[in-house]
Amino acid sequence: MSAPFQIELLTLFPRMVEGPLAESLLGKAQERGLLSVQVTDIREFAEGRHRVTDDAPYGGGAGMVMKPEPLVGAIEAARSRSPANPVLLLSPQGRRFEQRWALELSRGPGLTLVCGRYEGIDERVCDFVDGELSLGDFVLSGGEFAALAAIDAVARLRPGVLGNEESVRSESFEEGLLEYPHYTRPPEFRGRCVPAVLLSGNHGEIEQWRREQSLDRTRRRRPDLLARGDRAELSKFQTGGER
Repeated sequence: MSAPFQIELLTLFPRMVEGPLAESLLGKAQERGLLSVQVTDIREFAEGRHRVTDDAPYGGGAGMVMKPEPLVGAIEAARSRSPANPVLLLSPQGRRFEQRWALELSRGPGLTLVCGRYEGIDERVCDFVDGELSLGDFVLSGGEFAALAAIDAVARLRPGVLGNEESVRSESFEEGLLEYPHYTRPPEFRGRCVPAVLLSGNHGEIEQWRREQSLDRTRRRRPDLLARGDRAELSKFQTGGER
């Protein structure tokens, strides 16, 4: 059995992340030795009786700024435990997280995520990380929820975590397209019926229908993704042809 995927999560609020990390797929992956999670309280690296991790910003302004000493101390401790892990700071100014990046990270030995808080972190801390990660163009109170989202997206791509590898290959964004619609029992619900093709048993027609639905859904909901799709098949949707 290969070594578990090493996740290091540095935060001021460990209880915000410990519960979700112990549940569902992430919890089961840890029980099966596929995933190893180390949550570190950044306050453990702060000095003084009160373990202060923030201070007023130089130059004035609103809010408080996370001090460099405890953050860098926590980062260096994580690097000593998991030296091959890329260290990423959760930040709205970072590189936007996408499925392709999740896949790239899942192929490595692990991942170390640093959660910021307050008005921001001392800029000098950026010299001690490998990059910055953002979920999108919005601001959260801290990096914990973004870190959990990134961990889930990456960990589920590791072999054995999902159990059914085919699920990963057919998901949204795997081919630059949104996923096709899903249906289950009953075949009719409040006047809304399952498409007949899904009940036909014809796997070729079902696959074609799903492909067309995926393309059409992407065209309507996320046209920005079209450039990443199959241009030959996309053309019929862009010109109003067959669906």
